[in-house]
Amino acid sequence: MAHAGSPGRRSYNRRVMEQLTPRQIVAALDKYIVGQADAKRAVAVAVRNRWRRQRVPEGMRQDVSPKNILMIGPTGVGKTEIARRLAGLTGAPFIKVEATKYTEVGYHGRDVESMIRDLLDTSIALVRDEMTESVKEPAGRQVEERLLDYLLPGTGRAEPAASLDEADGDETDDARHKHARTREKLREQLRAGALEDRTIEIAVEDRASVVGVLGQAGMEMDVEFQSMFEKMLPTQRQTRRLSVAEARKVLLAQEAEKLIDKAKIHAEAIARVEQSGIVFLDEIDKVATSEGKSGGGGGGGGGGGPDVSRQGVQRDLLPIVEGSTVVTKYGPVRTDHILFIAAGAFHVSRPADLMPELQGRFPIRVELSDLTKEDFVRILREPRNALTKQTVALLATEGVRVEWTDDAVEAMAQLAFDVNRRDQNIGARRLYTILEKVLEEVSFDAPEMAGQSVIIDAAYVRRRLADVVKDEDLSRFIL
Repeated sequence: MAHAGSPGRRSYNRRVMEQLTPRQIVAALDKYIVGQADAKRAVAVAVRNRWRRQRVPEGMRQDVSPKNILMIGPTGVGKTEIARRLAGLTGAPFIKVEATKYTEVGYHGRDVESMIRDLLDTSIALVRDEMTESVKEPAGRQVEERLLDYLLPGTGRAEPAASLDEADGDETDDARHKHARTREKLREQLRAGALEDRTIEIAVEDRASVVGVLGQAGMEMDVEFQSMFEKMLPTQRQTRRLSVAEARKVLLAQEAEKLIDKAKIHAEAIARVEQSGIVFLDEIDKVATSEGKSGGGGGGGGGGGPDVSRQGVQRDLLPIVEGSTVVTKYGPVRTDHILFIAAGAFHVSRPADLMPELQGRFPIRVELSDLTKEDFVRILREPRNALTKQTVALLATEGVRVEWTDDAVEAMAQLAFDVNRRDQNIGARRLYTILEKVLEEVSFDAPEMAGQSVIIDAAYVRRRLADVVKDEDLSRFIL
């Protein structure tokens, strides 16, 4: 395995980062997320700093720590979406975990390390997909030959001629030539897509998963034992009847697996986790305690209460965020340069209630603002994945043309803002509920409305929500 600082292991990160300035990152995030400029600028600079770190002198590089970020703001204002879109934009391995999961009954310290193992699994999947794509052409040629073998059993593609007398030899040559002509005709049909629905039988190899078996039994296992047992499990070979289209996917995976180097996948995946991985720690405020300022006392016996559990989670998170080595079945992973983005509403607690050592590991703090009516209007109209655009596309699949008027968007934005202010503030998620209620009737009747157009204006919105808005108790229940 190459060293973490070697040029080979840094090439992917450098290639991506050179194309993304902080301004470009913010502009890309603006296409999907409304507002929250401070948070976008913070994550953009944090990502760019990774590229900068790789260009500083070697002796200083290991000492440059990532600028971890603490996002403070209510639910539904874009905290998770910013982190997720950032990871997608840079091609970085990304995982979201909720800090509260580590306070559950039966929790013990090494569970926190599972987030890094899960991040590595994500990275391996990313690298495998890329390497599979790179060998798609040679793998595709092999798949075509195997499909022809299944479609036309017989002499095969490389069977040598038999050493027979002259008469038998002529007969064998004729059969071989006939087989070859038939195979080429099938090849043409296969390439033209004429055989996609033909059913064939193929052999599929499957290895049982240790994690799945032990998970069902409610057992846990160290990664070293897990890796050992996985090697001991037998490979099961099954015959399945599939269409040519389905078989092509299975065979392509098998052939690509033969062409790609697993050790190279694992080494590259570990490099990406170490150099460009992003962990989003949600609900970090839920593990803050009133004793946070004291630096972490607590602990002790089994009946210490919730504060002890929260303090324990903070203590176990600290070495991961500070930088430590996590043992995985693919090799050790250093967490020194993983970017951690923590987020929480901090309605009850404050960032100062976290352990001082943990606070210090999140030097960049940004506050995300509550969403206004104008923000809701923009969310419904502007992003590439705007909810109104999604509903238009979804109902178009049924042949129904939906058109949203400006006053309809204004009416829904105003209602979302009012309900959030009056009841619990759940941010932009309120819009999902309102849109579904407005479109409930059209969505249900859409299969019988093919070819029709529906114009949704403010009057339509008020009519669909009249009963709900009128009854405040019902409004709290439904919206």
